[in-house]
Amino acid sequence: MNQPTPAIVTQTAVRRLPRLALLLFCLAYVLPGFIGREPWKNADMTAFGYMAELASGASHWLHPTLLGQPPEFDALLPYWLGAWAIQLAPPWIPADFAARIPFALLLALTLVATWYGVYYLARSPQAQPVTFAFGGEAQPTDYARAMADGGLLALIACLGLAQLSHETTPALAQVGFTALTFYALAAIPWRTWWPIFGLLLGTSGLALSGAPAMALLFSLAGAALSLADRSPDPALRRRHRYWAGGIVLIALGTAAMAWALEAFRWRIGLPAGGWRDWRSLGRLLLWFTWPAWPLACWTLWRWRRQLGSRHVALPLVFVVTSVITTLVTPSSDRSLLLGLPALAALAAFALPTLQRSVAALIDWFTLLFFSACALVIWVVWVAMQTGVPAKPAANVARLAPGFEPSFSLVALVVALLATLSWAWLVRWRAGRNRAAIWKSLVLPAAGAALCWLLLMTLWMPLLDYARGYTPLVRQVVRQIDDGGCVEIHGLSRGQVAALRYHSRLKLQPVELKPSCPWLAVGADSLAALTAALDMRQWTLQANLHPPADAADNVLLFKHVGP
Repeated sequence: MNQPTPAIVTQTAVRRLPRLALLLFCLAYVLPGFIGREPWKNADMTAFGYMAELASGASHWLHPTLLGQPPEFDALLPYWLGAWAIQLAPPWIPADFAARIPFALLLALTLVATWYGVYYLARSPQAQPVTFAFGGEAQPTDYARAMADGGLLALIACLGLAQLSHETTPALAQVGFTALTFYALAAIPWRTWWPIFGLLLGTSGLALSGAPAMALLFSLAGAALSLADRSPDPALRRRHRYWAGGIVLIALGTAAMAWALEAFRWRIGLPAGGWRDWRSLGRLLLWFTWPAWPLACWTLWRWRRQLGSRHVALPLVFVVTSVITTLVTPSSDRSLLLGLPALAALAAFALPTLQRSVAALIDWFTLLFFSACALVIWVVWVAMQTGVPAKPAANVARLAPGFEPSFSLVALVVALLATLSWAWLVRWRAGRNRAAIWKSLVLPAAGAALCWLLLMTLWMPLLDYARGYTPLVRQVVRQIDDGGCVEIHGLSRGQVAALRYHSRLKLQPVELKPSCPWLAVGADSLAALTAALDMRQWTLQANLHPPADAADNVLLFKHVGP
């Protein structure tokens, strides 16, 4: 018998995830990574460098520069947010932490907007579960809340979200405003003013964050879906037509603003076509979106007769647009990041159709994978503190030479509480609490959050040492009196930002006639500098590089000429 919908859900299966537990869970995912670390290379440090320049008045607000270099990405709003936060923060708050505060709020916005986007999609008539002959089917509001809980868990479980969503870069701003746009287009049939506000803010934020083309594509897709509505209610069809016109006007206004600010840049380029490039993209798609992509594929199969319905078509358009952008732009992972909220929505609609054996397979795989990852993190931490086991300790010493472990009681307590919570959750999931529709995504989301929290507590000193620029800056300052004058050439934007933030060195671009006693050169640009400058005036003083990255080296010259 062909059902009008593949979802068969009872009222007992749509109980809500406890709100306090959900809130604490989201806080445990959002806060680690924004607290207690320094800016990391490369994009994180680079973006902070532009924010610091704007906050100090050393750069123009409409044309941010870092020692004369424009940003790699044509974004304005992310740098403005960080700069405003630095200016508003009291002096006792470090500038790099102040700059992270609006980005933590953007990640929270991503989670909230995704929840509400899935909620309103699940309210669609085509998304409702089968009506039982004698009652007992899930009520629409309860069903929508349970599905939204599942969508939020699916988003947090995505492996690719963890690092990029905790960096102060335009990519996080883009995913936050993409989620807001997704919510606005999902809520159109049910609300008026909040979707208008969300669409205006979402598309404008996308345009000002370096993705005006994505804002335009998402908006036009939403307008097309509104026009394609075939509701039997004439009043609802008229409402959708009005909405389509409004969406087009908002899209055109956003495009005009981006054009006026010269935010449109052509960055399209197909992959080289070699097997290695396509294999790398394939691996990225597989692991970055895990475990949401198998569930999304299952949704497309089970809901194949409703592919034109809003609850499937809208997230599918967002996902396809992001995947195509991933294939034709250089920053593939950051482009794919924009599709995660919609992909999580598609994954949520697989939950009412999963068989018990599939749900058990997901649970067992998740339990083994994340428990093994957590065990590795703990073992390496113990090895760093005690030297036992010897092999992990030797690997740390080899990969991060010169690193000296430090002990933090707060980090240890937080990590222990997180691990105990994971053990309790596994015990709960293995018990008889099997009714909730979102149960299959509890362990994947909790496992991803656990491993991220353990990394951001137990491994934070090691990650700061390996991924931060402080060790490199200290090496430079040892050679030069802090406060000295240094000419630079060929340094990356991250290196320049780190030298300006972590030291009091006076940096300026290299000149034909030396005006500083020191010259710092990126190793890759030495040949070009030799052709343009008389290097007989300089003598190589040191070849410096971060202890954990010999390729990120800086050549330091001292002036010896007349």
